[in-house]
Order: sequence, then C-alpha cells, then structure tokens
Amino acid sequence: MWSSAAPVSLSPTQQQELNSWVRAPSTPQGVALRATIILFAAKGIPNSRIASQLSVSRPTVLLWRNRFEEGGTDALKKIGKGRGRKPLIPGKKLERIINDTLQTKPEDATHWSTRTMGKKHGVSHMVVQRLWEANGLKPHLVKTFKLSNDKHFVEKLKDVVGLYLNPPENALVFCVDEKSQIQALDRTQPSLPLKKGRAGTMTHDYKRNGTTTLFAALNVLKGEVIGQCLQRHRHQEFLKFLKTMDRNTDKDLDIHCIVDNYGTHKHPKVKTWLMKHPRFHFHFIPTSSSWLNLVERWFGEITRKRIRRGVFQSVDQLVQAIEDYIARNNADPKPFVWTKKADEIIEKVDRCKAILKTLH
Repeated sequence: MWSSAAPVSLSPTQQQELNSWVRAPSTPQGVALRATIILFAAKGIPNSRIASQLSVSRPTVLLWRNRFEEGGTDALKKIGKGRGRKPLIPGKKLERIINDTLQTKPEDATHWSTRTMGKKHGVSHMVVQRLWEANGLKPHLVKTFKLSNDKHFVEKLKDVVGLYLNPPENALVFCVDEKSQIQALDRTQPSLPLKKGRAGTMTHDYKRNGTTTLFAALNVLKGEVIGQCLQRHRHQEFLKFLKTMDRNTDKDLDIHCIVDNYGTHKHPKVKTWLMKHPRFHFHFIPTSSSWLNLVERWFGEITRKRIRRGVFQSVDQLVQAIEDYIARNNADPKPFVWTKKADEIIEKVDRCKAILKTLH
C-alpha cells in the first residue's frame, strides 16, 4: 500500500505550462522530470508511487514538491548553489586570457592566435576560440583608418554633407574623381572555368599591356555616371573631362562638384576655367577623407565587378569594358544614399581623437 499525500494545487495556467514542458523535445531532461513529478502529485498519486514510476528517490519527490509550493513553476528551473556541472576552467584564468588578448602581444608576433594564447595559459585552442567568440574578440583582423588633420575639417564636412542631405534647387550635384593607373592585365595561361566542387582559376602572374585613367562624375541624385578614359591624369586631362561634363549636362543648371584635394583640381588653369564657367562650383572634402566622396564607392563597384578579374589584351579592350559598364550602370542607375548627419560624424571623430590622446 502506498501512503497518500495531499494533492498539489495547480492553476490552469500552471497545468498548461508544465504539460508543455513535458511534451517539448527541447526541454532539459531534469526540468521535464520535475514537471512530471508535480503533475503526478497534482493527481493525488502518493509520493512513493511517483518515486517508483519515475525511478527517483522519495526525498527527491518531496524536494521538488516543496520547491514548487514555495516558488511555483520558476523554482523547477533553478539549480541550487553548488550543484550542476562544475566549470572546467576557473573564471580568473578566463579573465586573464581576455586581458592578455586586449592588453598584450606575443614576443614573436604582432597578434595572438588561439594556439599561442592557449599555450601560454595551458588550455586548448578551442577554449580560447570559444572565449573570443563569446566576447567578440578578433585579434586576427585589423581595419585601417586615419583621422583628418584638416584645419577646416568641420566646415568642409558640413558643406559636403549638406549637399548630400539637402541639395540646392536648379542644380546638379556630382562626386568627381579619377581612378588612375588602371592596368590592362592579360594572364599568362587560360583560366579554368568554375565547376561543381571547384572554384574558377586564374594565374597569379600576368602580362601588362598598358594603363588608362578613368575620370568619373557620379550624379548623386540619380546614380548616373559621366565617365571618360584618358591616357594620363594631369590638369590638361582634368580640364578635358570638365568640358565633357559641361557638354553632357543641362546648360540652365548649376553644377556642384565634390572633389578631393589632388593638385590637379586646384591647378591655376583649372581655376581660370572655373571663373569662365560660373555655373561650376567646387566643394573640397577634408584631407584624408576619401570616404566622404561617394564616387569612391562607385569605383569600388567597377573594380570588383569588372576590372579586378578581367583579362585584357590591350588598353582598348580595357577602355571598352569600362565604357560598357558605365552604359549598363546608366541604363539602370542605383544611387548611393547618404544618411549620416554632419553632427553625428563630428561626434564620432571627436571620440576617436580623445581615445588616441589617451593612448599616446
């Protein structure tokens, strides 16, 4: 005979929650077992019989009945202090690994690897890898940056960002620059095509067949590009490109050009030409701030999609490929949308400068 015990009282919500725990395959086995104990106890099944059916001891049944009565369903998920699986690696050692990752460098390298760090602290490289992943640490990666030292950084930044976010009426805004020394490279052997289980191939060596310079003006609003390939990138070629822009834009509209500080753009003859063509207005970005000129983003696209892996047996083939890409771009233009406000950029730059001052 099993000795009876008072049934556990369950609300409908608790009943539903415990049943869902028991049925769900993702529920930890320990939690499912405790939920089953309470469900059996709610039916008035004696404690000894519950213990026998679930292959646990009677004190275990009594323990979880008491825990439930004191803390409800939440108490069934809690693990008592000092119980459960003990950590294999002390927390202090993990803290030292993180501190060494952030504050030190190995004597024979510029950065830590999982294996060199693991060897130093006597743990496996997988422990270090999991710890780095959990804390978002990536010592093997580095990003380049440079803060502008331009004395007029704020004024130039606000001027350019203002053109992006609030362009003037009855005017066109262009991002203008040149991509110089684009090489027409021919591979020394034919490439193997892409196939299932194998990437396409390309020889590491090549034959140089000359260079060209691409002058480009990106229409900020529409995403269309006025482009022209010329042999060199002196002020003479830049003037020729400005005349091309003049011919290919509405004469009744002002032209605002966002340009960098390359000497060609400030040549006396260029300045003279601008005085004779008052509808052209130059806006210079701060020094070391090429990221502020959206045409650089477009240069990245044409390099990645058409130039870097291209095979060109002559400069004429390279120029034709560039012109074809521009034509396709203009047939279905997709403008780059600038969203960052000038004050947000200035605030971020100020934070970076403050950090650099503390480091040096």
